[in-house]
Amino acid sequence: MSAHVRTDGQPVNLEATFRFQAIGTNWEIDTEQPIPEQVRHRIRSVTEDFNHVWSRFRADSLVTRIACAEGGGRFEFPARDLALFELYDRLVAATDGAVDPLVGRDLELLGYDARYSLVPDTAALVYRRRDRWLSDIHRDGTTIASDRPTVIDVGAAGKGYLVDLVSHTLTEEGIDRFFVDASGDMRHRGAEAVRVGLEHPRAPGRVIGTVNLRDGSLCASATTRRTWGAGLHHVLDGRTRRPVADVVATWVLAADAATADGLATALFVSEPASLRSFEFSWVRILADERVQWSDNFDGDLFI
Repeated sequence: MSAHVRTDGQPVNLEATFRFQAIGTNWEIDTEQPIPEQVRHRIRSVTEDFNHVWSRFRADSLVTRIACAEGGGRFEFPARDLALFELYDRLVAATDGAVDPLVGRDLELLGYDARYSLVPDTAALVYRRRDRWLSDIHRDGTTIASDRPTVIDVGAAGKGYLVDLVSHTLTEEGIDRFFVDASGDMRHRGAEAVRVGLEHPRAPGRVIGTVNLRDGSLCASATTRRTWGAGLHHVLDGRTRRPVADVVATWVLAADAATADGLATALFVSEPASLRSFEFSWVRILADERVQWSDNFDGDLFI
């Protein structure tokens, strides 16, 4: 694991790496022994199935069907995704709607659409009716109903949730020591902690500190990663439907990657105190370059 070292400075004894692409990003899974081909196939199937359900960039996905359904309708999601729905319900409530999975249409109008047009439709942004998760979607378990086309975007927590699905697949296959890294969304399982660097959002290759990760997850987010114009990036405030400006980067440690990923987004739009119903630790960088962190943060910051 060249990017991760043990807290005593010695290399972690996870020498086999499985690299692949899924949901538009690079993945690495480090294990003690090479992952058998049938397990690799199962992992690819898990990621493909998730993408087929949740990707708003695919013409054949379930969320694209919902986005194109004139008059709305009723739609059934896989039973396994109940946990993702319930997490979003908690995030929407804790942030008073600042995290909202119905910002998808706003991202499209800002230019972050399936064609990657990267050209905002400013007129439509001004005059369009805003979709709200709590009022425009009716959910019963994994069945949702809508009255009109809506664009669901699970970018706030979806990648972390998929990291959890892949991790569960590994444990089901009897692999009990691993490190999953989906381009910044990580989950570790094993007896020995690993030290992970927190990369500076404006200086790739430099770190602002390190964190000790053991049997848990670390997720990071930054407004400098997916940008396509002045003030245009992928992190929106669900209340204003505009890109956030006050925070530039966040890191969250939690037991599972879905929670860590969702809270990493929530820290852009909410104060940490409003998220106290969750168990986590965190670091964030504000736009004025001040660094904030929680009292329970297990790591070192170079500030």
